[in-house]
Amino acid sequence: MAVALVELRHVSKSFGSVYALRDINLALHEKEIVSLLGDNGAGKSTLTKIISGVHPPDEGELYIKGKKVVHWNAARARLMGIETVYQDKALAEHQNVTRNIFMGREITTWLGFIDGRRQRQQAEALMRRIGFTSKVMSPNSVVSSLSGGEREGVAIARSMFFKADLIILDEPTTALSLTQSQQVLQFVERARQEGSAVLFISHNIFHSHQVADRIVIVDRGRIAAQMDKESISAIELTELMQDLAKGKEVLARKGGAIDDISLEETNETSLSQTDRRSPA
Repeated sequence: MAVALVELRHVSKSFGSVYALRDINLALHEKEIVSLLGDNGAGKSTLTKIISGVHPPDEGELYIKGKKVVHWNAARARLMGIETVYQDKALAEHQNVTRNIFMGREITTWLGFIDGRRQRQQAEALMRRIGFTSKVMSPNSVVSSLSGGEREGVAIARSMFFKADLIILDEPTTALSLTQSQQVLQFVERARQEGSAVLFISHNIFHSHQVADRIVIVDRGRIAAQMDKESISAIELTELMQDLAKGKEVLARKGGAIDDISLEETNETSLSQTDRRSPA
């Protein structure tokens, strides 16, 4: 099997006496879209922040393209091709699309001045590649004039331009209309076609199921289940999430194997995080 793009082995993370993650084993592969699902406080944010270098793991190992990494941080994650688009998208709303794409990593001339013409040309080509079709929108369009879906597209385009191997999207369809949400899902698929893997984090089960190759569910700091999309319908996935929310015993599907997660283990973890919720 091909070497994983990113792999976590037995990763745990705690904040004080509260475990946010326990014994996480997860592999992300090239050009794969993985949907990460879980309720509030399940550990999704902590997991993605470990991958993106914001938090170091307390226990376990992190591998990038088969090589173990130490002293992992956000700067190294970006150098290794991992880009994160947070829920606020980190866009400068009063600047245009071009400035937002190249902000902090501008194209310069040999004299060190910003090469505005090249940036506009590159931005326009990138917009067409990712799927912007509106004749009204251009590289000079101010971000504040764009729809929510278009803003998400600009943030994804920024990651694509810098050749991200993995793009982490944090709640990309939150508060978007149906049309805008579908536009974002198309942007995600286009990013995969351009060569990026995508970790898609969402509370929306139907969006997560629609866009994914594989689905991973985090519950109370553990991976409760993971499966290929073909093995479960969106309705069945909804029912599984409801069972987890009620603390029922579930079956974790990993490839062809089935591992029991005991009701006792689930309830024990639930109790520890109900009393003191982690920052996940």
